[in-house]
Amino acid sequence: MTTRYWTASLPAGQGSSASSLWSRLQESISKQAFDTALYRFNIPNLRVGTLDSLLALSDDLLKSNNFIEGVSHKIRRQIEELERVSGVVSSSLTVDGVPVDSYLTRFAWDEAKYPTMSPLKEFVDGIHVHIAKIEDDLKVRVAEYSNVRSQLNAINRKQAGSLAVCDLSNLVKPQDIVTSEHLITLLAVVSKYSQKDWLSSYETLTDYVVPRSSKKLHEDNEYALYTVTLFSRDADNFRTKARERSFQVRDFEYNPETQDSRKQELEKLMQDQDTLRSSLLQWCYTSYGEVFSSWMHFCAVRVFSESILRYGLPPSFLSVVLSPSVKNEKKARSILEGLCSSSNSTYWKTEDEGGMAGFAGDADAHPYVSFTINLI
Repeated sequence: MTTRYWTASLPAGQGSSASSLWSRLQESISKQAFDTALYRFNIPNLRVGTLDSLLALSDDLLKSNNFIEGVSHKIRRQIEELERVSGVVSSSLTVDGVPVDSYLTRFAWDEAKYPTMSPLKEFVDGIHVHIAKIEDDLKVRVAEYSNVRSQLNAINRKQAGSLAVCDLSNLVKPQDIVTSEHLITLLAVVSKYSQKDWLSSYETLTDYVVPRSSKKLHEDNEYALYTVTLFSRDADNFRTKARERSFQVRDFEYNPETQDSRKQELEKLMQDQDTLRSSLLQWCYTSYGEVFSSWMHFCAVRVFSESILRYGLPPSFLSVVLSPSVKNEKKARSILEGLCSSSNSTYWKTEDEGGMAGFAGDADAHPYVSFTINLI
């Protein structure tokens, strides 16, 4: 899919028309830059207002366009991340079922959604507010999903860590623990290279250790987990003596209800994560189409308003979308410039050299209206 396009408009000039200009442009492109895809960008006659209002609007157009483009890319990146995590095969993004590149190249103004008689200022403000609401909704949904994911990651880190830090509840069974009025079972984490030292010394670390009570429950790459049973009153003393020998006694209390609760919590978090991820992905698909559609209408308004400011009234210009290859960009620019009327071309070249750029701020410095649209 092509991801970089130009939108441009050329003045029809006196004694010419947009249709005849279109035919000349097609012929020139086919002869000199044949691999450049070229499409009409059908913009209706919008409500112009006054020149002052268009000039005042030009800065808003640039700022709002950058904002809408940013939200579009933000949602796209979120979709790519969710698809990667979910293992979903990446699908082409669409606007009402139409691939986004086709939506641009076959653009048709949505009169029902954006009445052409609405003032341009009202149109620009309305779209900006709408996209801002979508961005706020995205932030809330992503935060909710990220919160659940962070909780799961924290649990997984505990389970995946070494025996010195991981959750031991899945490694200890009821029969491993002795609990009575006077006896207690402790869990000791021993370096895998110090196991012989542990087995030969644990009984004598204090006076009240049950002989031959230590049993190995688990071993990882660094440590081994041992039980040891002793009198409850001697537990604190044993912890101190064990620490002096570099044996770590983990704080652990076996509670079947707590273990069941943790298991249920984990299962619920996993279910919540899957539900939120699926819901967020579907929302992003829908919202991306909505934002992209608004963005393309916004681009049409930019081309229209800039064309009025450059070429004057009444509106008489040809607007197009094209995607030249890198090697043919200069040729395409030359063709577009050559089709500008001489008076207009000379005027804009002179003004550009004198420091007068396009009204819309980021318009390329050419004798015709031109903007770049990056879909990614």
